[in-house]
Amino acid sequence: MAPLFSLILGSLSRVRLVGGDHRCEGRVEVQQDDEWVTVCDDYWNMDSVAVLCRELGCGAARKTMSGTVYGPVTPKDQKVFIHLFRCNGIEESLSQCEKEDAIGCSHVEDAGAVCERPESVRLADGPGRCQGRVEVKFRGEWSSVCQAGWSFAAAKVVCRQLGCGRATLTRRGCNKETQGQGAIWQRKASCSGQEVSLQDCLSEVWEHNCTHNEDVWVECEDPFGLKLVGGRSHCEGRLEVLHKGEWGSVCDDGWGQEADRVVCRQLGCGQPLSPPVKVRRRFGPGVGRIWLDDVNCSGKEPSLEQCPHRSWGYHNCNHREDVAVVCEEQQSGLLDA
Repeated sequence: MAPLFSLILGSLSRVRLVGGDHRCEGRVEVQQDDEWVTVCDDYWNMDSVAVLCRELGCGAARKTMSGTVYGPVTPKDQKVFIHLFRCNGIEESLSQCEKEDAIGCSHVEDAGAVCERPESVRLADGPGRCQGRVEVKFRGEWSSVCQAGWSFAAAKVVCRQLGCGRATLTRRGCNKETQGQGAIWQRKASCSGQEVSLQDCLSEVWEHNCTHNEDVWVECEDPFGLKLVGGRSHCEGRLEVLHKGEWGSVCDDGWGQEADRVVCRQLGCGQPLSPPVKVRRRFGPGVGRIWLDDVNCSGKEPSLEQCPHRSWGYHNCNHREDVAVVCEEQQSGLLDA
């Protein structure tokens, strides 16, 4: 049977940094018997931080910190871990460091750590920056990613992090022209799909025998853009959205004031004014593509792209039904507030 210490710290999910600006900074906590406990800072030094940063898949160790600087304040009934760590800095995880009993430590001695944020991500060898082979920059080296440790939820996060549109495809295997040549990322990302960046996903070290035949390929929609045209300012006009490099209009089936609110907010304008139909029609009909139909917003979405709608390009409309929006100018909206 493995030692209790190894069971406690045997995987990435058993150690974490809490209260920092990102997952690679904060108060050190380990999981013991289904509860998270803090670590005493006796003997806690840069060697210990280096090991912790390595275990968490973060970048280089930056500095040791007192855990008391990170909120929220440690609950009084939260325990302090029963062991101290003595690391030499080359271990892969804290479980490999020597340990000593911790006697008399209180939460004013909680350990903290700061590691560099490690990864940046890109899509390589595709037709544009929003399609390609997934590569993660880890400790200064770009590495491809194996499909066995990947998910569509992770693809969603990558597309969001790169400022692209929605993820449309993730698949295993690239052709010989687009396969990676260097290292393969030695981590497995566990994403919910709601994270802002890949760094925010839980990840763990994992051993694999992947080859570049299994490199992950991801395709995102082009960056979403919108504008109001034909008005006296950027805050009024016929609505057009950018998709696949082409501007097109939006059909008014299902459109409501909630959708107006999303558009006005996204453009940095004030509140929607909801003028009568004849005012909206003065902006004229569009030409070319009709990209969206049956758009149904709650009004809380940060972007029109996040409102449910028919698939891009599917509609039963003509340009007499193009959406037009009139918002307050931002300055006016601020004065009224």
